[in-house]
This record gives sequence, structure tokens and C-alpha cells, in this order.
Amino acid sequence: MNFRININGCLASLLGLYLLMACVKDANFETPKSDCTSELSANLSIGDLKALYVDELIQIQEDWVIEGYVVSSDLAGNFFGTLHIQDNLVNPTQGLQLEIDIRDSHLFYEVGSKILIKTKGLYLGMSKGVFKLGGVFSAFGNPAVGRLPAAIVGEHLFSSCDPLGGLQPKKVGINDLEDSMISTLVQFENMEILLAELGQTFAKKEEETIRTLINCEDLELELLNSGYADFQAKLLPEGNGTITGVLIKDNKDYQLVIRDTLDIAFTDIRCEDLVDEFTSTKIFISELADPDNNVGARFVELYNSDSEPLDLKGWTLRRYTNDNTEISSTIDLSGFVIEGNSTFVISPNASEFENVYGFPPSHSVSINSPADSNGDDNLELVDPFGTVIDIFGVIGEDGSGTNHEFEDGRAIRNGDVSEANPIYTPSEWTIYNDTGEAGTINEPQNAPDNFNPGIR
Repeated sequence: MNFRININGCLASLLGLYLLMACVKDANFETPKSDCTSELSANLSIGDLKALYVDELIQIQEDWVIEGYVVSSDLAGNFFGTLHIQDNLVNPTQGLQLEIDIRDSHLFYEVGSKILIKTKGLYLGMSKGVFKLGGVFSAFGNPAVGRLPAAIVGEHLFSSCDPLGGLQPKKVGINDLEDSMISTLVQFENMEILLAELGQTFAKKEEETIRTLINCEDLELELLNSGYADFQAKLLPEGNGTITGVLIKDNKDYQLVIRDTLDIAFTDIRCEDLVDEFTSTKIFISELADPDNNVGARFVELYNSDSEPLDLKGWTLRRYTNDNTEISSTIDLSGFVIEGNSTFVISPNASEFENVYGFPPSHSVSINSPADSNGDDNLELVDPFGTVIDIFGVIGEDGSGTNHEFEDGRAIRNGDVSEANPIYTPSEWTIYNDTGEAGTINEPQNAPDNFNPGIR
């Protein structure tokens, strides 16, 4: 009888346990926090620790303690075996990557929490531009920083008893990035996914994948995603906005790693829909100069016959040396604006140009560029969409002895020309040289007397 009563009691207990478990809607139970410490204090900064590294792996022998705030999380699976810390909750100056062999490290080292690290016995190294602290492993006989075994992580990493602070990502621009920001939490504004990658997933299955972020100034940044992340199969977001993540580096290329998709807030209209590249037939080559007495005073002049200014973003000037059919050199005109009814003078020797003509050129470029022709080359002015808008000379024909030779002289566009012409038309030009062939004028020109750059 007692036996039957005990059986019934056990059944009742099991039933009660089952009902209790049935009330739990999520299997991700909150794990109790690990023991914290208030006895340890840092005696070395992250920056000072990194300064110890000089081109080769070192094992730390001193009883140093560093502190930092956790900025990464493996909760969504985009980080694995690493923990990134920075030296301050706000406006950090240094970051560091820790290599630890612990799964679900977010349960023990929460984002924003402060941790202290006993560095004695740990290894400090650098891989592809990223400082790493951890254990050691050997690859083909070469030692490198590896994951600290789980069994001894607790001997080196300690959670502080300080309450969670207000971790804030540092707002930066792509042009502002520097190595001191690696392993810190950063945020970019006005970002979006490259148009050609829309419709793709964050990553290929079980394969680390690089996607491309781009801002409204067409500057790009790599977005690194794990093929094992929970959001691997999700489609990349289509809008524009802010993105937060941990900055890392792969040799020369900076990369951003998000903790989860909540780090992305692309809720605005894509900036690529804004038109910022323009074409025009009112921009043309107005003068080419090869002074007989001074090669340093050479220049190319463009003219805008429209009353409105034009942003030259995406415009290029190409040079075909002698009879070449392939481009010899180019000038990128992006970043400049040519005002209405105004000239734009380009010089390969800015100091000599100013010394000769008395004012600086609009743009200074290198020697052997399209602005440094010796009079027998051919030039094209090309708009942002690859269309040849204007031309001087005949591509594939050496200018010597032709109707487009301006050696030791100048080629000046006639005053009645107000539009570009993609076909070379000799009647639009007055050309001076040292031969006088093919309708040109045999009258070498000297600088500055025979030239008037900047005046149309």
C-alpha cells in the first residue's frame, strides 16, 4: 500500500514538473550571472599593453591587469570564439580582441559589462592588422595567438561587480577610420547596401561572406557576416540609415561586424536615388598650351559656356600619346565645380604656372598627364557616364605634321564655338606650331606673352 502511494506521489510530482515546464514559452532560460569581483583593479591600460608588441608574438610574464568593456556578442552567432573590449564606455581610445574557447560567451560577458583580465601567461600578437590576446597555437611551426582553453578562462577573465554602464557607439565616417578604433563599437550614418547586392542574403550558408556598405559620397566599407549567424538567410535591408558594429580589419581593409540585425536601422530613402552626376555639351576644351620657351608652363583649359555651374564629379580628361589607341593617362575631375561662363585651367606644374602667369591654376596634376602634352597627342573629355563629350585630335594618329599639331605652340578654340564636339573639326580651332603643316600657323608661341589662360 505504501509502495502504491509512493508511486502515485512520484507521478504527481512528475506531472507537476511537466505542467511547470509547459508554462515556459522560451527554452532560452536566463543563466545566473557568474561571480563578480571588486578586488581586482587595472594597473595597465589596453593601449600600453598593445605598445608592448613589436613585430612578433610575445608571452606576457608580468602581473598586469587590464580592464575593458565588452562590445561584442555571440548571441546571434555572428561572433565565434572572440570577445572584443574597449577602454571606455563612451569615446573609446583603444580596443582589443580576446580569443577564448567559450560558446555562448554572452551569458557570462554581457555587452556593456566591465571585465578585468590578468595578462600573465597570455600571448599578445597581431593578425592582419588586429591586436589579439589569448592562448597560443602553432600553424606550420609558426606560433600565433589562439583561443584560450575554456578550462583556464576563469583564471584570467573576471567580471567586475560594477553595474552595466551606458555603452554608446562612437559615430564615425568612413574617411575617419583609424587603427585605434579596431575592436571598438562604432556607428555610421547615411549608409546602405550596394545596389548590386540587394536581394542577396547576409551570407552564404556556412561560409563567411563580405557584403558592401556604401554611403552617399560613394565611399565603401566591407560588412563581414558569418555563414552560421542566425540571420544568415535573411535578405539584406533595402533602405538607408545607421549601422552599428564592431570595427575590425583585414590587412588594409576595414570591416564592420554587427552583433545582430538590430544593429541596422535602414529606414530612410536610399541616397543613390539622388542624382549627383551630370552631363553637358556646354563643357569643352578651349585651349591647349605647349610654350616654345618653357615646358613647365604647359596647360589645358576647359570652358563652360552655360550660365549655370556644373559639378565635375565623374568627369575625366584622357590623353592618347602620339598614335596610341589606348589611353595613356587620365585626369579625374571629381571634386571640382566649373562655374557658369568660366574657364577651368589644369597645370602639370602649379608652381611654374603661377610663376609665369601670375595666378594659380584651377587644378594641379602630375607630369605626363593630359595637361602635359608636347603638341602631338590627342585628348578626350568624357562625362560621368562614359560618353565622349569633346575631343581634340584624331585617336590613333600622331599629331606631328597634321592639322592637330600644336608643338611649341598652342591650340585655341575659336570664339564662336559654344558647344562641345565629339568629332574633331579643324575649322573650330586656330593652331600655332613650329611647322605650319595642314592649315596650321607656323609661329611658335612663348609664355606668357602669347597665352591667356583663364580668359575666353
